[in-house]
Amino acid sequence: MSRRLVIAAGGTGGHMFPAQALAETMLVRGWQVTLSTDTRGARYAGGFPAEVVREVVASATPARGGAAAKALVPIRVGGGIAASVARMMRDRPAAVVGFGGYPSIPALAAATALRLPRMIHEQNGVLGRVNRAFARRVDLVACGTWPTTLPPGVRAEPVGNPVRRSVLERAGAPYIPPGEHPMEILVIGGSQGARILSDVVPPAIAALPMEVRARLRISQQARDEDLDRVRAFYRAEAIEADIRPFFEDVPARMAQTQLVIARAGASTLADLSVIGRPAVLIPYAAAAEDHQTANARGLETAGAAEVVPEARLTPEALSARIAGILGDPARALAMSRAALAHGKPDAAERLAGLVDALAGGAS
Repeated sequence: MSRRLVIAAGGTGGHMFPAQALAETMLVRGWQVTLSTDTRGARYAGGFPAEVVREVVASATPARGGAAAKALVPIRVGGGIAASVARMMRDRPAAVVGFGGYPSIPALAAATALRLPRMIHEQNGVLGRVNRAFARRVDLVACGTWPTTLPPGVRAEPVGNPVRRSVLERAGAPYIPPGEHPMEILVIGGSQGARILSDVVPPAIAALPMEVRARLRISQQARDEDLDRVRAFYRAEAIEADIRPFFEDVPARMAQTQLVIARAGASTLADLSVIGRPAVLIPYAAAAEDHQTANARGLETAGAAEVVPEARLTPEALSARIAGILGDPARALAMSRAALAHGKPDAAERLAGLVDALAGGAS
């Protein structure tokens, strides 16, 4: 009988995408896989293979809602933990892996209470709140970004950030440097989009020399409330643009682009480095402990990306960065190669090997 793995993740695509990559890999290795998440996390689970069993658990975050909602957080999380304990006692998993986010608490807490083999994967260079709380309560912390700031005495293993099969299928896709031909720019701002990118990117594109912008096609993610104004701006400037709140086909668009403008979320950087594309990165200034700046450091040091802090992000400054890359094909090509050299396309296999070893040690 095949062994069962419980993957606990939720909150955003930043947690769910590497979780999906591990699920795909473990299924190939003959495991049964269950995803434990909450209703919000389930919205990002559409790409998981059909063979993955979904278990929706009660969870909550103190970061949202008013005083009444915050008061109910312990009750909801406690209910989720109780339900997870009951499920794991009934169908004992060989291992539990958490990927962060408050929805991962019930499964990790249940695995801790039942003393099951358990580990967490931290995508960023700084542990998130939930992963920090469990770092000393698990057998191993697998790190997507290295070095990662860790509590003393925690056993850690750098593996990289797993990417989905749809990204691996485009690993090292040939890069067409910018030139006198149609060009693509991909603008992505994390699972929830980014207001500042909707404010700054369109005028930055419009400020480019006419001979450059006339050849551009923009794919830009924008929040629902920003869609109409962003579309209207590009239309008024006669710039071809596809504006949506979420792109289901980011890997395909990234493989076709000459430049990516993005936040510095760990999953985005993993996709960039596996496919191999130059980027301008704008770390989210409000990210916990500025972890997106820590994430971006590797690609910046490698020469694969330019990093612009939010405090210095203006249309003029961004336009100059875009023009500097699109106007220098040799440099753009070198950036794409540097990104590719920085990538870890085997991260999912390395993480899966740790899961196998963890479960084997338990048996």
